[in-house]
Order: sequence, then structure tokens, then C-alpha cells
Amino acid sequence: MPENIGFVSTRFAGTDGVSLESAKWAEVLWEDEHISFWYGGVLDRAPEISLCVPEAYFGHPDNEWINRRLWGHTRRPREVSAKVRDLAGYLKDTLYQFVERFDITRLVVENALTIPMHVPLGVAIIEFLMETELPTICHHHDFYWERTRFQISPIADYLEMAFPPRLPAMQHVVINQAARDELAWRKGLSSILIPNVLDFDTPPRGIDDYNADLRQELGLAEDDILVLQPTRVVPRKGIEHAITLLRMLGDSRCKLILSHGVGDEGHEYFQRILELGEDEGVDIRYVGDRVDEQRHRDDRGRKIYTLEDLYPHADLVTYPSLYEGFGNAFLEAIYFRRPLMINRYSVYARDIEPKGFHLPTMDGFVDRNVVEEVRRVLGDPDYRTRMVEHNFALAREYYNYPVLRYGLQTLLSNIIHAM
Repeated sequence: MPENIGFVSTRFAGTDGVSLESAKWAEVLWEDEHISFWYGGVLDRAPEISLCVPEAYFGHPDNEWINRRLWGHTRRPREVSAKVRDLAGYLKDTLYQFVERFDITRLVVENALTIPMHVPLGVAIIEFLMETELPTICHHHDFYWERTRFQISPIADYLEMAFPPRLPAMQHVVINQAARDELAWRKGLSSILIPNVLDFDTPPRGIDDYNADLRQELGLAEDDILVLQPTRVVPRKGIEHAITLLRMLGDSRCKLILSHGVGDEGHEYFQRILELGEDEGVDIRYVGDRVDEQRHRDDRGRKIYTLEDLYPHADLVTYPSLYEGFGNAFLEAIYFRRPLMINRYSVYARDIEPKGFHLPTMDGFVDRNVVEEVRRVLGDPDYRTRMVEHNFALAREYYNYPVLRYGLQTLLSNIIHAM
């Protein structure tokens, strides 16, 4: 029977993992005639199927006031506890409004009961679920114990209560095996592993009339080698290793293209990367001001491209991340049939690499073997084609929409049978 599925998070907008994966879930659910509705503090979903509550956004001033007094402290002032209760009470009322307005029969909580960026929202969701017993799927992307900034706080009670909770009408979904193990060990909770996916049966847009001039627009010469770093410029992305790779390649045609800005993690690392590139003689081009979620022209009349416009022009993708919950850029590079240099971050080494992907791979540092493999990929078209086609076939088998469809059908069936 078709369901009205309510997705709940602090934000459904942009290209973060939660927003992207939830949209894929909704797309697959729609194919089985389930209708999705959206609750969050910042939304880019259609207004007629969503409820936007600004106070639910983790960047709302009220929540930022709370966070400044929680993280890095060991005592919780009385007024902070009161503020958490007041905001949680308000948000709980809006959850009731959301469920009643759209006749929601199932909830999917996206990361809001995983990482405590918005403690009052987590408390509100738990109280709402304890009062209603509405069947719920918790989709966990990254837990608080995986982030150093959440290690010191005076909120052990909230963390035990809500991040994540133990409720009888609730199922838990994780995106990697390590998270599954940690959830069982720390919380005694079983979970289903559903990896991030892409629709490998639908070809990408490729080069068209709009993006055909992208290289020229970005100031690249015809014979330049476009090396794409398709991530935010934050420390865990390990972009210094991409700079080392290009320095060791010693080819002045290589241009390192940074497609994203810094997000909400500060500018120090961004500046260090630019300085390191200058010191190492590596040509770095930041193009974040020319890349957005939708194609358009800015107020200066310049074309604004999407990340999907960049990939088809890339000669190499670098992904030297130190840590990833899964790795969407890995899937994107494979989907666009681009060669990819990757670091063996823990989830890749444990969950992805054993599938048999063939990639230039570094293990914590760039050595001569990686450099020579990249040099061969760039210089041997036949070898490169065999590599990307092999990787595409594997990803189509293991990380395609049918994998997600089977997981969601299992989850919905489990909920129905448990009622």
C-alpha cells in the first residue's frame, strides 16, 4: 500500500550528502508509489509538499547560541537547559503540524538523530515519537563519536536519549560497515547497511552546447590537463596530497581545479592550500564562484556551471580524503567514467576496495608508484578506457538504484510486519 513518507532533517538543500541521498530515496520510493514530504529549517523542495521551520536549521541563531554553550564545556548552565526545552517544545509542535498537514504515515529522519548539530530538534523528534509511536526509519550518515568537536560536552543525557535513540517502532540505516559495528557496540542497536548510490542506468548529461566552452571560460589552454578536486576545501579532504601528486608529476599543463568553497569550517585550511600550491609550483584554480547547483548567469553575465558540467571535462579526479562516511565523489567520478586517484580512507579500504575497483591508490601518502600509475592513466588512452569501463560495471552492480530499492522495500516490509 502506498505511504505518505515524511523526511525530517535540519536542512534539505544543496549538495551535502544528506540532501542528495534523501532525494534519491524519495525518487526510488516514488517508483513504488510512495509520496514524500519534507520538514526542515532550510529547504529547496516544492512548498506544496514541505514545511519549512527556520528554527529547525542548525544555523539558526537560537541553536547557535545553544551550541556555543554546549560544545567544549563540561557544565551546562540552567538557562541553556531551559532554552533547549523551550525550543524542543516549539519544534515538537511543528512536527505535529507537519504530520497532520500531509497525513504522514512513516517518518524518515535524516541524520537529525545521528550527529547533534541541533540538540533541541533531536529532543523534539524523540518526544514526538514517544507520544505518537509513528513508525520511523533513521538514516545515519555520520555519528557524533566520529567527530572530535563533539567529544567534550555536558549533554550525556541528551546524547544517550536521542543520538541515536532506542525505540521499538524504529529501524536504523547506516552507510558503511564500521558505522554498523560501532552502533551495535555503543548503543546495542541493529541496523541495515544501505550504501550511497547513483542511477548508473541513466547516462550523465555529458558535454553539450552550454558547457562546451567550460575550459575556455575557466582560463585553461587547449592542451591543459584538468585535474578536478570535487569537494569542499576542508582538512579531512587531504587536498595537500593532490598538490604533492601534481608536483611529482612535474607537468606544467596540470591545473588543479577546486570546485567548492570552505563551507562552515573556516578559511585557514583554504589559505594554506593556496600557499602550499604556490610554494610547490602547482597551478591551483579556485572556481567555486563559477559553480552552483543550477546553471545560470551571474550579475556580471558570466556562465555559472554545475558540478555535472565539470566532470566530463576532467582528465583526472583527485580524492585523497582522510575520512569519508562513504564517498559520493568516488561514485560521481566512476559514473562520469573519469579516472580517479584515491586515498585508502577506512570506509574505502573496508567496504569499497574489496569489490575489485581498479584505481591509482595512495595509502596515506603519495609515493612514486601512485605517480607512475597516474602518469600511465593520463598518457595511455586504451589503458584509461579499460580502467573506467571496469569501474563503471562494478559500480553499476554494487551501488545502483536497485540496491537502494531492495533496501527500502525491506525496511518498509519490516515496519509493516512489526505493527
